[in-house]
Order: sequence, then structure tokens, then C-alpha cells
Amino acid sequence: MKKNYMRALPKAWARTADVFMALGDSHRQRILLTFDKHERLTITQIAAIAPLSRTAVTHHVRTLEQAGILVAEKCGREVLFHIDAELLKHTLQSVMDYINDNV
Repeated sequence: MKKNYMRALPKAWARTADVFMALGDSHRQRILLTFDKHERLTITQIAAIAPLSRTAVTHHVRTLEQAGILVAEKCGREVLFHIDAELLKHTLQSVMDYINDNV
């Protein structure tokens, strides 16, 4: 039994925890699934197809951005968001490595 993990997550897992907490909401999952490969979307584009208010979409996008899952890029007067695929791959690989080494 690894009792140390009950007190605190290892520092290497802090980002992993943020990602999983952000992905724990079905609205945020649906927002991510909205993106095509390498696509960049604005809040307006996401809100136009979401069954949520623009304010709610903004909240969910901000949560995904704070977790590092979405990256904001200013382009003129618009802010375009895209998925950080490398972060998601690294996060999921960390979980897989843990499973392969410890389970």
C-alpha cells in the first residue's frame, strides 16, 4: 500500500488532476468533441451550437483553458481556441504508465 498518496498528489500529477477535473463535466466534454482536428473556434462559434448560454460556454471554455486543455490565441479582434493535443496525450500517457507499472 502506498500511503503517501493519501496525503497529497505527487507534483508530477498536479497537471493530471487539473485535466481530469476539467474533463469531469459533460458540457466541457461536448465542447471538446465539437472541435475538428487542428480546428480553432471562437466562443461565439461554440455558443452558436451549444445548448448553453454564452456566459455558460465562456465559463466552461475558461475552465478548459485554465487546465491547459484549450489554448487561446488572439487573432486580430478575435480569440481563437484550439485543443492542446500534446497535453492530453501526455496526461493520458502518464495515467497509462502508472497503470502499466502499478496495477
